Amino acid sequence: MKLKREEKIFICCCLMPALLLTAFFMLIPLIRGLGLSLTDATATSGGGDFIGMKNYADLLRDRDFYLALKNTFILILVIPLLLNGIALILAFLLTQVKLRESGFYRFLFFFPSIISATAMGVLWSNVFSPTMGFLKKLGEAFGVEAWEKVAPLGDKHLVLIAVIIAMVLQSAGYYMVMYIASIDGIDTSVFEAATLDGCGIWKKIIYITLPILRNMIGVTIVLSLSGTLGLSYVITSVMTKGGPAGASTVILYYMYQQAFEQSNFGYAMSIAVVTLILAFLLSKLSRKVTVRRK
Repeated sequence: MKLKREEKIFICCCLMPALLLTAFFMLIPLIRGLGLSLTDATATSGGGDFIGMKNYADLLRDRDFYLALKNTFILILVIPLLLNGIALILAFLLTQVKLRESGFYRFLFFFPSIISATAMGVLWSNVFSPTMGFLKKLGEAFGVEAWEKVAPLGDKHLVLIAVIIAMVLQSAGYYMVMYIASIDGIDTSVFEAATLDGCGIWKKIIYITLPILRNMIGVTIVLSLSGTLGLSYVITSVMTKGGPAGASTVILYYMYQQAFEQSNFGYAMSIAVVTLILAFLLSKLSRKVTVRRK
């Protein structure tokens, strides 16, 4: 159907505010960041001098960058799998198992996701505190000496595990609600027939729920990947400040350190560009793996 001239003008007027906001808050900063990554800009030098690809060459020789990249990859590989696995299991149990308190459990599991990540970081910092932490007090109450002495935020071998626990429990309820909405859209007769055929909970999840929700799982994995990149900065900056000895430094927090602690704006922008490319490649890869082929 061919649109009239007035209709085209109306559509353009409706789209213009969104396009202007996108250009102002996304495209212009992106172009500006790309330009700064090719300079030696600092807090006192303004725009800095053009140095070409030197910042990117320095990244290839930066051990701290590789450590931050390794920690980021660990979180990206572990958190989306745990997050979506836990969310899917909770969603299935709350929709298929008859519980009188299901409404309460839905609220209980979803509640952490509406609390700010900063507040959750402070909360988990107190839980893992070696002096007044909940874990220490629990060890004292039950006489478990190992719990009394454990200090995961100060142990380079345990700190990432503490960060993973905080991030997964903060976001699991959000993805659980998405899966609940998708499972509620499945015809109940499918599950009823499976029950009559003797299928247990796990078989229903593996052979019915997962195939039907494949596209939704692809969407949630992409969202959890991008969410992990952003949330990892907030949680680590509040809980660990990248410590101990960089054991929990992630790529976005390393970018923050370079920009606002060491005033290397040009170098920080090169890290931001690498992060952007990484996020794009991960989203494309996850969609290619999870979307059903026609």
